[in-house]
Amino acid sequence: MFSFLTGKKDEKDSAPVATPPVPAPVAADPVPVITDAAHSAGEESPFSPPPAWNLDALTAPHPVQTGEVAQMGPTDAAATAEFQQKIIDVIKTVFDPEIPVDIYELGLIYEILVDADHRALVRMTLTSPACPSAQQLPQEVRYKVKAIPGITEAWVEIVWEPPWDKERMSEAAKLSLGFF
Repeated sequence: MFSFLTGKKDEKDSAPVATPPVPAPVAADPVPVITDAAHSAGEESPFSPPPAWNLDALTAPHPVQTGEVAQMGPTDAAATAEFQQKIIDVIKTVFDPEIPVDIYELGLIYEILVDADHRALVRMTLTSPACPSAQQLPQEVRYKVKAIPGITEAWVEIVWEPPWDKERMSEAAKLSLGFF
């Protein structure tokens, strides 16, 4: 008994076990499966992304990995005004995994800047320096902002001044978290 734990076979376990026959595959229309080899060989996928998708934003390495520094030109007020609401809209899709409120309503976004070349910089903070989502949230913000049509590059800068506190939350966030 429990011989599977020691790797030894009992005598009764050594008898050959009959396996049911495997049914033959049914002929159907083949669905092409794209593998890395097929993709690198230039074979086409049955899926094609919409032209508005910026796929580079999804595959670009995080600045921390490359040592990349935000290379913004002077802030362009017109470009900032043009893209600010679009950036806010995508940031509102980023949620802190521990809190059921998006990071914009939590008051974690301090500043959104866009230069004349449509490069965006988002200055944000975290609820605490020991935030378990410290790696995930800035990356998610960067990739989502960079995927906005018209934005050529995006950076996220974590700032600690002024420190975040619950007074920075919107009324909606406070209401949903029961702070009233």
